[in-house]
This record gives sequence, C-alpha cells and structure tokens, in this order.
Amino acid sequence: MLAILAAAALLADATADVAKLAWLAGSWVHEKDGVTVRETWLAPKDGVMGGVGQTNRPGKKPFIEYVKISAEPAGATFTATLPGQAPTPFVLLPGKDGEAVFENKAHDFPQRVIYRRCDPDLCAAVEGEVKGKLQREEWRYRRVR
Repeated sequence: MLAILAAAALLADATADVAKLAWLAGSWVHEKDGVTVRETWLAPKDGVMGGVGQTNRPGKKPFIEYVKISAEPAGATFTATLPGQAPTPFVLLPGKDGEAVFENKAHDFPQRVIYRRCDPDLCAAVEGEVKGKLQREEWRYRRVR
C-alpha cells in the first residue's frame, strides 16, 4: 500500500512539473542557411504535452520527429520518436523556471535536451559527449502562433 501511495505522489509531482512547462506551448520556427526547423507543442493537459518537429533542407526529404513530455514514475519525461528508432526518454532535471533540461546519460547522442525562454523567443539545444568531447547543437525559435 505504501508503494502505491509513493508512486501516486511521484506521478502527481511529475504532473505538476509538466504543467510548469506551459511556456513551451505554441508553434515555433528557426530559419538559417536555407534550413527551416519548425516545432509545435500542445499545452499541458493531464500530465502530457504532445509535440512534433519538422526540418526542411533544400533538396532533401523533410525530417519529422514526434515528441512528448509526460508524467512518468521517473519524473517529467521528454520522449523523442525519430524515424526508424525506438522512442528515447530523457528525464527532467531540477532547475529554474523558464528552463527545462532533460537527461538520459545512457543515450549515445544527445544525452541532454534543453529548452529555455529567451523572451520573446524559445532557445533549444541538444548536447552530449561524443568520443570524450562535448558536442552541442542550438536553435533559436521565434513564435509563429
């Protein structure tokens, strides 16, 4: 019985953490060097936010990524689903308001997915170690709606 109560409390905390990420909701676009990256997030509801990302490069097929942030026993969890790959979870680390750092140390690259408000924009990054060196990719999105 205590285990069930503890699990329920953890899920309640994770649900509250997902709700705190409402600032991420909306449609965002990053354009640079002919490449357009769009990301759209639904507002949190019942411990879940759904999202999709699309990258368009000249002369290449668009790349689509499905993402979600959900309340899980491990905490608020960002899960990315890329074509041909199993879903990959990243757990929210404690941090300040207006910033979300999700981590999965066991993943090859990235190990961290980062979002933060850069009013009025949204800054995002992925980072991790590759062959012992920190690698990082960054995007600065402007709100589309």
